[in-house]
Amino acid sequence: MSDIYIRTTGRAGRITLTRPKALNALSYDMCMAIDTALRNWREDDAVDLIILDAEGEKAFCAGGDIAQLYDTGIKGDYEYGRTFWRDEYRLNALIFEYPKPVVSFLQGFTMGGGVGIGCHGSDRIVGESSQIALPECSIGLVPDVGSTLMLALAPGRLGEYLGITGQRMGPADAILAGFADHYIPIEHWQDLIEMLEASGSTDSLETHSETPPEGDLTTLQSQIDADFGGETLGDILNSLQNSDNDNAAAALKLIGRNSPLSMACTVEILHRLRSPTLTMRKALEMEYRFTYRAMEHGDFLEGIRAQIIDKDRNPSWQHQGQGVPAVAVSNMLQPLGADTLTFEEE
Repeated sequence: MSDIYIRTTGRAGRITLTRPKALNALSYDMCMAIDTALRNWREDDAVDLIILDAEGEKAFCAGGDIAQLYDTGIKGDYEYGRTFWRDEYRLNALIFEYPKPVVSFLQGFTMGGGVGIGCHGSDRIVGESSQIALPECSIGLVPDVGSTLMLALAPGRLGEYLGITGQRMGPADAILAGFADHYIPIEHWQDLIEMLEASGSTDSLETHSETPPEGDLTTLQSQIDADFGGETLGDILNSLQNSDNDNAAAALKLIGRNSPLSMACTVEILHRLRSPTLTMRKALEMEYRFTYRAMEHGDFLEGIRAQIIDKDRNPSWQHQGQGVPAVAVSNMLQPLGADTLTFEEE
């Protein structure tokens, strides 16, 4: 497949995304190719670790390839999208639970579906250009591909902040929030990959790690915790509107672009997930409740129309300029019954 290059080199299984002109956007076929390779390598004693990387300087993977999702959904065919999300989420769980080290090199943008394949492995490498973000609420989705697990586990209320604003994280912020492990300047990556291939060991990652340039979130943490500590989206908006700090104003500007229904559901998902029994599978199952309904009952198709198709940046959201009723959130997140997301070996 020309969009992805899968091979074994030395002791490593290698997966390289090769769509740099499309910012390495992830198609359904690419997801399935990764899934197949990982399942084969899991039982292969000649493969000690997996390396995920991508061509181009601009992006590791800027998200899922949503053109086909829109084309089918606008015709009333919701099954393609549901199948895409279901199988993608199963891949996300496979990476998270993988018994061998999975090392990802995340240059440039890592967003949406890119987070799902790049941020669930054992060793996530960021460099100078790395920008990780979850902008799903701007297209009528919720942060998905297992990202709600990391958001729920992030310090304080960073989860709500990152989830409903879509704010980009540089290297230090990504490490703080739990989306990355090591900061290593990009000029060293190729040599490091060759060491990983030759040794089959991740020991060299720690020795090459450096302290990243200072980020923003450590300074903003206490203010974010105060402003984003409410039980609902309405509570958070009230706090932000009554806060006189610059970060609150910037956050309100970002939030103003997004689907109110998506943001309200994001806050609710994070609150439901925060418990000692939080698992990746629980997070993905909760996300799938929303994405399963996103085309038919949510704002997804309108979000794609405004952002990608017509590019007028003027979506007509449900509940625009008003509070999101609790029943609307409940309807999007109620269990799916026979359509509940399931995983292998359950």
